[in-house]
Amino acid sequence: MSNPPAPTCVRHPDRPTGLACTRCGRPACPECLRPAAVGQHCVDCVRQGRSEVRQVRTVGGATAGAAAVPYVTYALIAVNVLVYLVTAAQAGSAMDNYRGSALFREFVLVPLLVADGEWWRLIGSGFLHYGAIHLLVNMFALYVVGRDLERVLGRVRFACVYLISLLGGSAAVMALSDTVVATAGASGAVYGLFGAVTVTLIRLRQSPTPMLVVIGVNVLISFSLPGISLWGHLGGLAAGTLAALGILFVPEWLSARTPEAARRIGWASLGAVAVACLAVIVGATLMVRADIPGPPPQVSAPTAVAPQPR
Repeated sequence: MSNPPAPTCVRHPDRPTGLACTRCGRPACPECLRPAAVGQHCVDCVRQGRSEVRQVRTVGGATAGAAAVPYVTYALIAVNVLVYLVTAAQAGSAMDNYRGSALFREFVLVPLLVADGEWWRLIGSGFLHYGAIHLLVNMFALYVVGRDLERVLGRVRFACVYLISLLGGSAAVMALSDTVVATAGASGAVYGLFGAVTVTLIRLRQSPTPMLVVIGVNVLISFSLPGISLWGHLGGLAAGTLAALGILFVPEWLSARTPEAARRIGWASLGAVAVACLAVIVGATLMVRADIPGPPPQVSAPTAVAPQPR
């Protein structure tokens, strides 16, 4: 009586083998097997097992380790520095870059000009700075808080929180500042990141005291020194704090049952904060227009009134 033929590897039919995968039971040659906790698994089962493993995520919903290099933070710093260099070159001065720069005149936030239809100033003003010192202070703060916050929230959520904070600062300036005051700077967005970091520390059950002290000192400076856009700072702080609450706490408050549901609620919360900022801007614009009996007067943006950094 002849012996039955030896089984062959499922991936290499020309290779007889007496081995098999302990997970699926299929015959496999030594080249197609990998050591496992119990027995050995074929490469197909190893690949399937890896795809079934849940990715580890941070409290902000970001994939752990995915944002190890804070590219968004570095990109924001690069854009701010580039815009500053352009304005300094146009003005021919590193400290008085707001005088004689066409880009500065085009982007600086003046509520009266925004009400006249120049909406791009709401975002563009957040990338302008009054001199090198203003730029260095804001970029240092962005570098310090942005790196860790980007790792927790993930690149896209972090970018959204930054832009919503910037928009919140512009909304507060539109609603509460003088209509002909020229305001510029990334401080509103940076204040929003301060608020977001504070909310993140609370969510991680760590002490928020250091960040609260930083916020308190900066708000005190905003109150004490003339020529600083207090409303731009406070508006950015409020918007960034609310955005972080929407990502980190609202899903829990609404009893999200799955990570996917929590992420959807977080995105919806970000959208709600952005819509609220836009609503404030629209309301402020209508009020500014209502206060003007005729066509808006011609305003030289950076020099209409003493400029206010934020």
